[in-house]
Amino acid sequence: MVLHRSSLGAISVLLLAAFSSPARAQTDVQPQGSQQPPAQTPKSGSSKSPQMAKPPSPEEELQMALSDAGNDRASLVRNLEDYLKKYPASPQRSQIYRALVEASLQLKDSARAADYAERIVSLNPEDVSITILAIQLLEQQGDEAGLRRAVSYSGRVLTMVEGTSPSEKSPRISTEEWAQQKKRDRMSVLALRGRLELKLKDTSAAQQDFTASYAILPSANAAEQLGEIAELNKDLNTAIQQYARAFALSESVNGNTGRRDIRRKLGNVWRLAHGSENGLGEYLLQTFDDVAKSAAPAAVRRNAGIHEFSDFVLRKALDGTPYPLKDTKGKVVVVNFWATWCGPCHALEPLFARVAAEFQATAGALFLSVNCDEDETLVGPYLQKAKPHTEVVYADGLDRLFSVDSFPTVIVVGRDGKIAFRSNGFEPDTFEHDLSAAVQRALPNPPPAQ
Repeated sequence: MVLHRSSLGAISVLLLAAFSSPARAQTDVQPQGSQQPPAQTPKSGSSKSPQMAKPPSPEEELQMALSDAGNDRASLVRNLEDYLKKYPASPQRSQIYRALVEASLQLKDSARAADYAERIVSLNPEDVSITILAIQLLEQQGDEAGLRRAVSYSGRVLTMVEGTSPSEKSPRISTEEWAQQKKRDRMSVLALRGRLELKLKDTSAAQQDFTASYAILPSANAAEQLGEIAELNKDLNTAIQQYARAFALSESVNGNTGRRDIRRKLGNVWRLAHGSENGLGEYLLQTFDDVAKSAAPAAVRRNAGIHEFSDFVLRKALDGTPYPLKDTKGKVVVVNFWATWCGPCHALEPLFARVAAEFQATAGALFLSVNCDEDETLVGPYLQKAKPHTEVVYADGLDRLFSVDSFPTVIVVGRDGKIAFRSNGFEPDTFEHDLSAAVQRALPNPPPAQ
């Protein structure tokens, strides 16, 4: 939504093309080698006077102003401003203002660029891109009157964003994509207005806008600003909460000075509140988990309210078809809970597959690999590459039933639907033997102990 300088580029060329006079172009250009006829001198005593030269039209004067400037931006500004003094109500003034904005930006004259950007906004109040450019330029100027106008423009942009409807979206994007973009735009405009309000020392209004921005889509910027406001208000607990959110949401890339600064701010208020940084690490991890949950789209809670293993209906990971567990009654079911991001899970898979192959001919034993990824789009590509040898299904709440909170976790469900064996993590040297023995014990008529 922000208008980049490049999008204003070549406006002078467009103006020149738009206001060129075809008739003049035809008469001014002569074929090579041709000569114009000599001017006719009136005969002595003739009653006819020489024809007066026709004055150029406003369009022709604009063409000359552009042509005379060439590639000289300073000359272009001077010529166009002279033209506007002569023709202040020119029907082309909106395009001329745009050309002046572009040239002023090239000349790093942000004050002049802001002036003409605001003139465009006055003529075209629904031009979102130029309105945002005007806001940015006024913010650069930093004077109180300009900042207040920028706040007003921000409110206007917010109203326009909130008033858009799906009927206005591009056919190239889905309704869901359009709705998400609208949320991002609302979040950005509220944060922009909050930043302007902070510069005007209106912390109450800024806090309200940053809070609204964060509620629409959590962002590190809004959280950090809310942390700073809370710190100024001596509300250390709120400052800690907001700085921790900002730290969790900021990008963790090398050289990210923003994240380092947030870490310093967080450490400072934590020490002020607690005397040392003891406990800060645990608090950050909890905040990270909370932020991740709130930022993620709401997950469908499958098999909610079901408490019996055999009543669950899972989904096959490859095609999503239902996989009911009702047919597992009376069987021993061996369940491997895993995730694509879990390294030990990858190491466990071939060991689990070998134990499954050992009981392949046993009708009373069933082996399942149960995926627990929050982002299911990762699973298909992983399975195509890994090609596991056991049936793969999504957890769909089964991990909730068995309180699985670490990976890998392998559970043997006995014929009565109760847990007969459980392994949180695994020992590579003993896993196969231990799991095989557990399955044997859970089967009917197990062999006598040796």
